[in-house]
Amino acid sequence: MELGLFALMILVFAVGSFILKLPIGLSFLMAAVTGSLAGGHGFPVRHLVEGAFTYFDAVLIIGTAMIFMETIRVSGALAHISRSIILRLGGMPILLVLSLTLFVMFPGLITGLSSACVLTTGALIVPALIALDMPRKTVGAFISMAGVFGMVAPPINLPVMIIGSGVDMPYIGFKLPLLFCSIPMAFACGIGLCYRHVKNINIERIEPKLPAPSSLHPLLLVFPILVVAVLLVAVRVVPRLVPDIGIPLIFVLGSLAGWLSVRGMRPIRIIRDGLRSGLNIMSLLVGVGVFVQIMALTGARGAVAVETLRLPSFLLYIGLGLVMPAFGSAFASVSIVGVPVLLALLGTNEIVVASALSLIGGVGDLMPPPTMLCVLSAEIIGRVGPFEILRRAFPWIVLTVCLGIVVIVFGNPLAGFLVP
Repeated sequence: MELGLFALMILVFAVGSFILKLPIGLSFLMAAVTGSLAGGHGFPVRHLVEGAFTYFDAVLIIGTAMIFMETIRVSGALAHISRSIILRLGGMPILLVLSLTLFVMFPGLITGLSSACVLTTGALIVPALIALDMPRKTVGAFISMAGVFGMVAPPINLPVMIIGSGVDMPYIGFKLPLLFCSIPMAFACGIGLCYRHVKNINIERIEPKLPAPSSLHPLLLVFPILVVAVLLVAVRVVPRLVPDIGIPLIFVLGSLAGWLSVRGMRPIRIIRDGLRSGLNIMSLLVGVGVFVQIMALTGARGAVAVETLRLPSFLLYIGLGLVMPAFGSAFASVSIVGVPVLLALLGTNEIVVASALSLIGGVGDLMPPPTMLCVLSAEIIGRVGPFEILRRAFPWIVLTVCLGIVVIVFGNPLAGFLVP
């Protein structure tokens, strides 16, 4: 009965996303209401409201982080950094590729959002990469994959936080496992996609394509970034001197620093544009929260967890690689699949498993039906379709999923090196 209800909810979600082309958050909401009605619970207003607030902490982080990213974008800080990286490292192709990879990943490190990487730092380097005669689909694949790795890398990993909220696991001790899951593969992907196009770079040719230099002092431009970086580190290194004020408030203080250090900033417009850019992801989390709440109400969540526990190991790993990305969203896959899988693998270090699950689920942001990162990249680059970008990135998607599965299989030995 419970598994039948879960299958019905997944079917309604698929119809809403694939056929009706509804936003993913709305598709999850429609599926949740259908599951509640089919399970004999009517229209459960209380559970819908409670579910909508399941990931409220993550929604706050996304909202404030996107305001901060919009602040440093408008101030010119991101443009200044991208210009400096390319001009100073143009003669060292390996260092240039690695630096560009980290630069594109940067918004994901502090927001936990892959889309933020593509829309901000990714968009800034697109003209320069195209000027290097790099194929547009390769440029799209590079910034899309870097967005996935940026979302997975520490200090902020929202998929792990979502898994942790489902099993009462604190977000502690994940720094090294997440670095292991993200940085080596990100560098390998960057070199594989970009190196041959930048090894003979002509600085004079691409300099006109770079963002114009800012008249402001570099310290004023990067001051908001320094504020956020110092606070994020200080609350962990010296907690007795710097109390943990929460990640959303840290981003608020960083935004305030940007508004005060750069003249001509328009806070109201920045807040509006920042929240608008994060609205799709925030609505997705609301929809996923409602979906998971109704799964718990109908018993489907428990049934999925029990059946997952019964699967043989090889089927579990194959299912991970196929099912998690198929949800088309990292947040959806870790919410619905990640929690029962973590419970099924309790014999393996849960910190390493959760980190690997965030990596496997993260590639869902590239997959249809929404193909979110590929669509965003195609809009920025132009003259290339999202599925062309997806095909170019597909080998790296497969390698990323395989890495995640390998990390889970060898979770306990790896925990001896990676978990404090």
